[in-house]
Amino acid sequence: MMKVRKAVIPAAGFGTRFLPATKVVPKELLPVVDKPTIQYIMEEVASSGIEEVILITGREKGSIEDHFDTSTELEEHLRKKKRMDLLRMVQRISEMVTLVSVRQKEPLGLGHAILCAKKVVGQEPFAVLLGDDLIDAERPCIRQMIDIYQKMDGALLAIQKVPKTETHLYGIIRGRRVSDRVYRVEEMVEKPKQGTAPSNLAIIGRYILPPQIFGILEKVSPDPRGEIQLTDGLRELSQRLPVFGYEFIGDRYDAGDKLGYLQANISLGLKHPELGPKLKRYLKELSGKS
Repeated sequence: MMKVRKAVIPAAGFGTRFLPATKVVPKELLPVVDKPTIQYIMEEVASSGIEEVILITGREKGSIEDHFDTSTELEEHLRKKKRMDLLRMVQRISEMVTLVSVRQKEPLGLGHAILCAKKVVGQEPFAVLLGDDLIDAERPCIRQMIDIYQKMDGALLAIQKVPKTETHLYGIIRGRRVSDRVYRVEEMVEKPKQGTAPSNLAIIGRYILPPQIFGILEKVSPDPRGEIQLTDGLRELSQRLPVFGYEFIGDRYDAGDKLGYLQANISLGLKHPELGPKLKRYLKELSGKS
């Protein structure tokens, strides 16, 4: 089994759910507590032993690359001010991973975004992490998945049980449990109509995919909106290779949703060593006023 050395992070969307905040600021750079959303994703990648990130970007997303680049002027300013703690923090960000940027010229769906990484990924398995899904876990989610993937052949999807009233918001699988927290996927439905979902096991934004997915995505027909959906590609892949779902351990926040974004700020803020105690006191005061 080949080692998972590369990760693809799609970041070409417009972030329309967060307008007007995202009119000039990419949604991936909106802060959760004191770090941009995408930095949490990069930290998960780096702490999982992945060596290279392929960032799929769109127009006016250059500031994402800038965040992970060296900032000579800022570093020199911090050095002169003897703010060595902040200097080390800034340097760690630029040293986190090797970053390759690929432009997705049109936002034509998640499947198309992944297809844009074909030449850089090559013929080896790779991880995909969606920036909207923040997963707070003692052992990084993608590291958990790599450990599971090394024991199997095929593809691996992160899954999570969701309320039955919310299954229409997700891709849903029907699967047969094959080991602890692992299911062999037998059916995948993208955002089923309410009451028709085959289970409450939802696909969450973490994947480990074999290189065969690229040839399949090249032939997938666009949906009615003209987009190439990854779920359609995975459905076809499952006819050739096993596809598994892994019920990861950790707390997931949908940072692409306004409520989920606020929940992430509160939950991670409470864990922040400096802000946590103050935020806890404030929330207690706020609760007492309601």
